[in-house]
Amino acid sequence: MPRWLPRAMVLALALFACYQLGDWAFHQLIALLLNIVIAFFLALAVEPAVGRMAARGMRRGLATFLVFFGVMIAGIGFVVMLGSMLAGQILNMVDEFPKYLDSVISWVNHTFNTELSRVEVQDSLLRSDWLQKYVQNSASGVLDVSTTVLGGLFKLLTIFLFSFYFAADGPRLRRALCSVLPPARQTEVLRAWEIAVDKTGGYLYSRGLMALISGIAHYILLVILDVPYAPALAVWVGLISQFIPTIGTYLAGALPMLIAFTVNPWYALWVLGFVVIYQQFENYLLQPKLTEKTVDIHPAVAFGSVVAGTALMGAVGALIAIPAVATLQAFLGAYVKRYDVTDDPRVHGHRSRRAPVLARVRGALRRDRDETPPPPAGDDV
Repeated sequence: MPRWLPRAMVLALALFACYQLGDWAFHQLIALLLNIVIAFFLALAVEPAVGRMAARGMRRGLATFLVFFGVMIAGIGFVVMLGSMLAGQILNMVDEFPKYLDSVISWVNHTFNTELSRVEVQDSLLRSDWLQKYVQNSASGVLDVSTTVLGGLFKLLTIFLFSFYFAADGPRLRRALCSVLPPARQTEVLRAWEIAVDKTGGYLYSRGLMALISGIAHYILLVILDVPYAPALAVWVGLISQFIPTIGTYLAGALPMLIAFTVNPWYALWVLGFVVIYQQFENYLLQPKLTEKTVDIHPAVAFGSVVAGTALMGAVGALIAIPAVATLQAFLGAYVKRYDVTDDPRVHGHRSRRAPVLARVRGALRRDRDETPPPPAGDDV
Protein backbone atom coordinates (compact mmCIF):
# COMPACT_ATOMS: atom_id res chain seq x y z
CA MET A 1 0.00 0.00 0.00
CA PRO A 2 1.40 3.44 -0.91
CA ARG A 3 2.09 5.76 1.97
CA TRP A 4 -0.18 8.49 0.58
CA LEU A 5 -3.26 6.22 0.32
CA PRO A 6 -4.25 6.20 4.06
CA ARG A 7 -3.87 9.96 4.25
CA ALA A 8 -5.98 10.38 1.09
CA MET A 9 -8.69 8.13 2.52
CA VAL A 10 -8.73 10.06 5.80
CA LEU A 11 -8.86 13.36 3.91
CA ALA A 12 -11.73 12.13 1.71
CA LEU A 13 -13.71 10.94 4.74
CA ALA A 14 -13.07 14.25 6.53
CA LEU A 15 -14.26 16.23 3.49
CA PHE A 16 -17.36 14.06 3.21
CA ALA A 17 -18.10 14.53 6.92
CA CYS A 18 -17.70 18.31 6.56
CA TYR A 19 -20.05 18.29 3.59
CA GLN A 20 -22.67 16.30 5.51
CA LEU A 21 -22.34 18.63 8.50
CA GLY A 22 -22.67 21.73 6.33
CA ASP A 23 -25.68 20.30 4.51
CA TRP A 24 -27.37 19.48 7.82
CA ALA A 25 -26.63 22.93 9.25
CA PHE A 26 -27.92 24.65 6.10
CA HIS A 27 -31.24 22.77 6.20
CA GLN A 28 -31.59 23.54 9.90
CA LEU A 29 -30.89 27.24 9.42
CA ILE A 30 -32.75 27.80 6.15
CA ALA A 31 -35.75 29.31 7.97
CA LEU A 32 -33.46 31.78 9.75
CA LEU A 33 -31.73 32.65 6.47
CA LEU A 34 -35.08 33.38 4.84
CA ASN A 35 -36.02 35.64 7.74
CA ILE A 36 -32.72 37.51 7.36
CA VAL A 37 -33.34 37.98 3.63
CA ILE A 38 -36.83 39.37 4.31
CA ALA A 39 -35.45 41.64 7.03
CA PHE A 40 -32.72 42.93 4.69
CA PHE A 41 -35.22 43.92 1.98
CA LEU A 42 -37.48 45.46 4.61
CA ALA A 43 -34.55 47.52 5.85
CA LEU A 44 -33.86 48.62 2.27
CA ALA A 45 -37.51 49.68 1.95
CA VAL A 46 -37.37 51.97 5.00
CA GLU A 47 -33.87 53.24 4.23
CA PRO A 48 -35.04 56.38 2.31
CA ALA A 49 -37.31 57.54 5.16
CA VAL A 50 -34.71 56.79 7.82
CA GLY A 51 -32.00 58.51 5.78
CA ARG A 52 -34.04 61.70 5.40
CA MET A 53 -34.79 61.86 9.12
CA ALA A 54 -31.14 61.20 9.98
CA ALA A 55 -29.99 63.92 7.55
CA ARG A 56 -32.08 66.45 9.50
CA GLY A 57 -30.15 65.77 12.69
CA MET A 58 -32.15 62.95 14.27
CA ARG A 59 -30.29 59.96 15.60
CA ARG A 60 -30.50 57.03 13.21
CA GLY A 61 -31.70 54.58 15.85
CA LEU A 62 -34.54 56.90 16.91
CA ALA A 63 -35.50 57.54 13.28
CA THR A 64 -35.66 53.80 12.59
CA PHE A 65 -37.75 53.26 15.71
CA LEU A 66 -40.23 55.96 14.70
CA VAL A 67 -40.62 54.54 11.21
CA PHE A 68 -41.22 50.99 12.45
CA PHE A 69 -43.48 52.24 15.22
CA GLY A 70 -45.65 54.10 12.70
CA VAL A 71 -45.89 51.03 10.49
CA MET A 72 -46.77 48.86 13.48
CA ILE A 73 -49.47 51.25 14.72
CA ALA A 74 -51.03 51.42 11.26
CA GLY A 75 -51.00 47.64 10.96
CA ILE A 76 -52.50 47.05 14.41
CA GLY A 77 -55.21 49.65 13.81
CA PHE A 78 -56.11 48.09 10.49
CA VAL A 79 -56.29 44.58 11.99
CA VAL A 80 -58.41 45.75 14.94
CA MET A 81 -60.81 47.60 12.64
CA LEU A 82 -61.24 44.61 10.38
CA GLY A 83 -61.50 42.22 13.33
CA SER A 84 -64.34 44.15 14.93
CA MET A 85 -66.12 44.45 11.58
CA LEU A 86 -65.70 40.75 10.84
CA ALA A 87 -66.91 39.73 14.28
CA GLY A 88 -70.08 41.80 13.90
CA GLN A 89 -70.77 40.38 10.46
CA ILE A 90 -70.29 36.81 11.67
CA LEU A 91 -72.82 37.40 14.46
CA ASN A 92 -75.27 38.79 11.91
CA MET A 93 -74.73 35.78 9.68
CA VAL A 94 -75.41 33.39 12.57
CA ASP A 95 -78.61 35.23 13.41
CA GLU A 96 -79.76 35.30 9.78
CA PHE A 97 -78.65 31.76 8.95
CA PRO A 98 -82.16 30.21 9.30
CA LYS A 99 -83.52 32.75 6.83
CA TYR A 100 -80.73 32.01 4.34
CA LEU A 101 -81.32 28.30 4.75
CA ASP A 102 -85.07 28.71 4.16
CA SER A 103 -84.46 30.67 0.98
CA VAL A 104 -82.04 28.05 -0.34
CA ILE A 105 -84.41 25.19 0.51
CA SER A 106 -87.36 26.94 -1.14
CA TRP A 107 -85.27 27.50 -4.29
CA VAL A 108 -84.25 23.82 -4.35
CA ASN A 109 -87.85 22.67 -3.86
CA HIS A 110 -89.10 24.99 -6.58
CA THR A 111 -86.36 24.04 -9.05
CA PHE A 112 -86.12 20.29 -8.53
CA ASN A 113 -89.70 19.58 -7.31
CA THR A 114 -88.54 18.31 -3.93
CA GLU A 115 -90.18 18.55 -0.50
CA LEU A 116 -87.30 19.37 1.79
CA SER A 117 -87.76 21.16 5.11
CA ARG A 118 -85.36 23.10 7.31
CA VAL A 119 -85.86 20.76 10.27
CA GLU A 120 -84.91 17.71 8.22
CA VAL A 121 -81.84 19.40 6.82
CA GLN A 122 -80.68 20.55 10.25
CA ASP A 123 -81.21 17.09 11.77
CA SER A 124 -79.32 15.40 8.95
CA LEU A 125 -76.43 17.86 9.32
CA LEU A 126 -76.22 17.54 13.09
CA ARG A 127 -76.33 13.74 12.99
CA SER A 128 -73.89 13.35 10.11
CA ASP A 129 -70.64 11.52 10.67
CA TRP A 130 -68.50 14.07 8.85
CA LEU A 131 -69.66 16.88 11.17
CA GLN A 132 -68.79 14.86 14.26
CA LYS A 133 -65.37 14.01 12.83
CA TYR A 134 -64.83 17.66 11.96
CA VAL A 135 -65.64 18.74 15.51
CA GLN A 136 -63.29 16.12 16.94
CA ASN A 137 -60.48 17.12 14.62
CA SER A 138 -61.05 20.79 15.40
CA ALA A 139 -60.90 20.12 19.13
CA SER A 140 -57.68 18.14 18.77
CA GLY A 141 -56.17 20.76 16.43
CA VAL A 142 -56.52 23.69 18.82
CA LEU A 143 -53.02 23.04 20.18
CA ASP A 144 -51.58 22.89 16.65
CA VAL A 145 -53.23 26.19 15.75
CA SER A 146 -51.88 27.81 18.91
CA THR A 147 -48.38 26.52 18.13
CA THR A 148 -48.62 27.86 14.59
CA VAL A 149 -49.73 31.28 15.82
CA LEU A 150 -46.92 31.47 18.35
CA GLY A 151 -44.42 30.39 15.70
CA GLY A 152 -45.69 33.08 13.35
CA LEU A 153 -45.38 35.74 16.05
CA PHE A 154 -41.82 34.64 16.83
CA LYS A 155 -40.98 34.77 13.12
CA LEU A 156 -42.38 38.30 12.83
CA LEU A 157 -40.39 39.37 15.89
CA THR A 158 -37.21 37.91 14.40
CA ILE A 159 -37.76 39.74 11.10
CA PHE A 160 -38.52 42.97 12.93
CA LEU A 161 -35.35 42.80 15.04
CA PHE A 162 -33.05 42.00 12.12
CA SER A 163 -34.61 44.68 9.92
CA PHE A 164 -34.28 47.21 12.76
CA TYR A 165 -30.58 46.40 13.17
CA PHE A 166 -29.99 46.53 9.40
CA ALA A 167 -31.70 49.92 9.08
CA ALA A 168 -30.36 51.51 12.28
CA ASP A 169 -26.79 50.30 11.78
CA GLY A 170 -26.77 50.63 8.00
CA PRO A 171 -23.72 52.94 7.80
CA ARG A 172 -21.80 50.82 10.30
CA LEU A 173 -22.68 47.66 8.35
CA ARG A 174 -21.50 49.22 5.10
CA ARG A 175 -18.24 50.37 6.71
CA ALA A 176 -17.62 46.90 8.15
CA LEU A 177 -18.25 45.31 4.77
CA CYS A 178 -16.06 47.78 2.89
CA SER A 179 -13.22 47.50 5.39
CA VAL A 180 -12.36 43.98 4.17
CA LEU A 181 -12.43 44.93 0.47
CA PRO A 182 -10.00 46.87 -1.74
CA PRO A 183 -11.04 50.40 -2.81
CA ALA A 184 -12.27 49.31 -6.26
CA ARG A 185 -14.53 46.67 -4.75
CA GLN A 186 -15.76 49.10 -2.12
CA THR A 187 -17.10 51.40 -4.86
CA GLU A 188 -18.93 48.51 -6.50
CA VAL A 189 -20.47 47.36 -3.21
CA LEU A 190 -21.69 50.85 -2.35
CA ARG A 191 -23.14 51.31 -5.83
CA ALA A 192 -24.93 47.96 -5.59
CA TRP A 193 -26.30 48.95 -2.19
CA GLU A 194 -27.64 52.25 -3.57
CA ILE A 195 -29.22 50.49 -6.55
CA ALA A 196 -30.89 47.97 -4.22
CA VAL A 197 -32.40 50.80 -2.16
CA ASP A 198 -33.73 52.55 -5.27
CA LYS A 199 -35.19 49.40 -6.83
CA THR A 200 -36.78 48.20 -3.61
CA GLY A 201 -38.36 51.62 -3.11
CA GLY A 202 -39.61 51.60 -6.69
CA TYR A 203 -41.09 48.15 -6.23
CA LEU A 204 -42.93 49.21 -3.07
CA TYR A 205 -44.13 52.34 -4.86
CA SER A 206 -45.57 50.25 -7.70
CA ARG A 207 -47.23 47.89 -5.23
CA GLY A 208 -48.70 50.78 -3.29
CA LEU A 209 -50.04 52.34 -6.49
CA MET A 210 -51.61 49.05 -7.56
CA ALA A 211 -53.12 48.66 -4.09
CA LEU A 212 -54.65 52.13 -4.42
CA ILE A 213 -56.12 51.36 -7.86
CA SER A 214 -57.43 47.98 -6.69
CA GLY A 215 -58.99 49.49 -3.58
CA ILE A 216 -60.76 52.22 -5.58
CA ALA A 217 -62.11 49.72 -8.12
CA HIS A 218 -63.46 47.35 -5.47
CA TYR A 219 -64.83 50.28 -3.45
CA ILE A 220 -66.92 51.40 -6.43
CA LEU A 221 -68.29 47.86 -6.82
CA LEU A 222 -69.14 47.52 -3.13
CA VAL A 223 -70.86 50.91 -3.09
CA ILE A 224 -72.93 49.95 -6.15
CA LEU A 225 -73.97 46.69 -4.45
CA ASP A 226 -74.66 48.61 -1.19
CA VAL A 227 -72.35 46.33 0.81
CA PRO A 228 -71.59 47.67 4.32
CA TYR A 229 -68.08 48.64 5.41
CA ALA A 230 -67.09 49.39 1.80
CA PRO A 231 -64.07 51.62 2.68
CA ALA A 232 -62.55 49.09 5.08
CA LEU A 233 -63.14 46.23 2.64
CA ALA A 234 -61.57 48.23 -0.19
CA VAL A 235 -58.45 48.88 1.90
CA TRP A 236 -58.36 45.18 2.81
CA VAL A 237 -58.53 44.08 -0.83
CA GLY A 238 -55.90 46.59 -1.94
CA LEU A 239 -53.32 45.72 0.70
CA ILE A 240 -53.77 41.96 0.95
CA SER A 241 -53.91 41.36 -2.80
CA GLN A 242 -50.69 43.30 -3.46
CA PHE A 243 -48.45 42.57 -0.47
CA ILE A 244 -49.23 38.86 0.07
CA PRO A 245 -47.94 36.96 -2.95
CA THR A 246 -49.58 33.97 -4.66
CA ILE A 247 -52.62 33.57 -2.38
CA GLY A 248 -53.18 37.24 -1.54
CA THR A 249 -55.83 37.70 -4.22
CA TYR A 250 -57.94 34.84 -2.90
CA LEU A 251 -57.61 35.97 0.70
CA ALA A 252 -58.51 39.52 -0.31
CA GLY A 253 -61.60 38.48 -2.26
CA ALA A 254 -62.94 36.06 0.36
CA LEU A 255 -63.86 38.72 2.94
CA PRO A 256 -65.88 40.98 0.58
CA MET A 257 -67.69 37.89 -0.68
CA LEU A 258 -68.56 36.92 2.89
CA ILE A 259 -69.88 40.38 3.73
CA ALA A 260 -71.78 40.59 0.43
CA PHE A 261 -73.40 37.23 1.15
CA THR A 262 -74.96 38.70 4.28
CA VAL A 263 -76.70 41.31 2.12
CA ASN A 264 -77.70 39.08 -0.78
CA PRO A 265 -76.30 35.65 -1.67
CA TRP A 266 -76.20 36.65 -5.35
CA TYR A 267 -74.00 39.64 -4.52
CA ALA A 268 -71.26 37.21 -3.49
CA LEU A 269 -71.21 35.85 -7.05
CA TRP A 270 -70.98 39.38 -8.43
CA VAL A 271 -67.99 40.09 -6.19
CA LEU A 272 -66.34 36.81 -7.19
CA GLY A 273 -66.74 37.58 -10.89
CA PHE A 274 -65.38 41.09 -10.46
CA VAL A 275 -62.36 39.83 -8.50
CA VAL A 276 -61.50 37.29 -11.21
CA ILE A 277 -61.90 39.81 -14.06
CA TYR A 278 -59.93 42.51 -12.27
CA GLN A 279 -57.16 40.05 -11.47
CA GLN A 280 -56.74 39.25 -15.16
CA PHE A 281 -56.69 42.97 -15.99
CA GLU A 282 -54.06 43.56 -13.32
CA ASN A 283 -51.86 40.62 -14.29
CA TYR A 284 -51.77 41.26 -18.03
CA LEU A 285 -52.16 45.04 -18.35
CA LEU A 286 -51.67 47.05 -15.15
CA GLN A 287 -48.88 45.26 -13.31
CA PRO A 288 -46.47 44.87 -16.29
CA LYS A 289 -46.76 48.55 -17.19
CA LEU A 290 -46.29 49.84 -13.64
CA THR A 291 -43.43 47.45 -12.96
CA GLU A 292 -41.70 48.54 -16.15
CA LYS A 293 -42.00 52.23 -15.20
CA THR A 294 -41.04 52.04 -11.52
CA VAL A 295 -38.60 49.11 -11.35
CA ASP A 296 -37.36 49.50 -14.95
CA ILE A 297 -37.48 45.85 -15.99
CA HIS A 298 -39.32 44.25 -18.87
CA PRO A 299 -42.79 42.83 -18.01
CA ALA A 300 -41.75 39.38 -19.23
CA VAL A 301 -38.65 39.50 -16.99
CA ALA A 302 -40.80 40.59 -14.05
CA PHE A 303 -43.24 37.74 -14.60
CA GLY A 304 -40.45 35.20 -15.03
CA SER A 305 -38.66 36.41 -11.92
CA VAL A 306 -41.81 35.98 -9.83
CA VAL A 307 -42.29 32.45 -11.16
CA ALA A 308 -38.64 31.58 -10.52
CA GLY A 309 -38.71 33.14 -7.04
CA THR A 310 -41.82 31.18 -6.14
CA ALA A 311 -40.24 27.94 -7.34
CA LEU A 312 -37.04 28.57 -5.36
CA MET A 313 -38.22 30.17 -2.12
CA GLY A 314 -42.02 30.01 -2.13
CA ALA A 315 -43.97 33.09 -1.08
CA VAL A 316 -40.82 34.86 0.12
CA GLY A 317 -39.20 34.42 -3.28
CA ALA A 318 -42.27 35.80 -5.04
CA LEU A 319 -42.20 38.86 -2.79
CA ILE A 320 -38.55 39.78 -3.25
CA ALA A 321 -37.95 38.41 -6.75
CA ILE A 322 -38.72 41.60 -8.69
CA PRO A 323 -36.54 44.03 -6.63
CA ALA A 324 -33.73 41.46 -6.51
CA VAL A 325 -33.75 40.92 -10.29
CA ALA A 326 -34.05 44.68 -10.92
CA THR A 327 -31.05 45.33 -8.68
CA LEU A 328 -28.98 42.62 -10.38
CA GLN A 329 -29.93 43.86 -13.84
CA ALA A 330 -29.09 47.48 -13.04
CA PHE A 331 -25.78 46.50 -11.41
CA LEU A 332 -24.61 44.25 -14.25
CA GLY A 333 -25.77 46.75 -16.87
CA ALA A 334 -22.73 48.92 -16.13
CA TYR A 335 -20.37 46.11 -17.20
CA VAL A 336 -22.06 45.36 -20.53
CA LYS A 337 -20.42 47.10 -23.48
CA ARG A 338 -23.01 48.53 -25.88
CA TYR A 339 -22.64 49.65 -29.49
CA ASP A 340 -24.60 51.93 -31.80
CA VAL A 341 -27.32 50.01 -33.61
CA THR A 342 -27.21 50.07 -37.39
CA ASP A 343 -30.00 51.92 -39.17
CA ASP A 344 -31.56 48.81 -40.68
CA PRO A 345 -35.35 48.54 -41.20
CA ARG A 346 -35.28 45.03 -39.76
CA VAL A 347 -34.20 46.44 -36.40
CA HIS A 348 -37.50 48.32 -36.19
CA GLY A 349 -39.54 45.30 -37.20
CA HIS A 350 -39.90 46.24 -40.90
CA ARG A 351 -39.03 43.88 -43.69
CA SER A 352 -36.27 44.90 -46.07
CA ARG A 353 -37.37 46.25 -49.44
CA ARG A 354 -34.47 44.63 -51.20
CA ALA A 355 -35.02 41.56 -53.34
CA PRO A 356 -34.98 38.17 -51.69
CA VAL A 357 -31.70 36.29 -51.53
CA LEU A 358 -32.77 33.64 -54.05
CA ALA A 359 -33.77 36.27 -56.60
CA ARG A 360 -30.44 38.06 -56.19
CA VAL A 361 -28.55 34.80 -56.72
CA ARG A 362 -30.52 34.04 -59.88
CA GLY A 363 -29.82 37.56 -61.21
CA ALA A 364 -26.09 37.16 -60.57
CA LEU A 365 -26.03 33.81 -62.41
CA ARG A 366 -27.94 35.30 -65.34
CA ARG A 367 -25.48 38.19 -65.62
CA ASP A 368 -22.51 35.81 -65.56
CA ARG A 369 -24.07 33.73 -68.34
CA ASP A 370 -24.70 36.78 -70.50
CA GLU A 371 -21.18 38.11 -70.02
CA THR A 372 -19.47 34.78 -70.85
CA PRO A 373 -18.05 35.00 -74.46
CA PRO A 374 -19.05 32.28 -76.97
CA PRO A 375 -16.39 29.65 -77.88
CA PRO A 376 -14.26 30.49 -81.03
CA ALA A 377 -15.35 29.02 -84.34
CA GLY A 378 -13.48 26.04 -85.76
CA ASP A 379 -12.64 24.39 -82.47
CA ASP A 380 -14.17 20.97 -83.09
CA VAL A 381 -13.88 18.27 -80.56
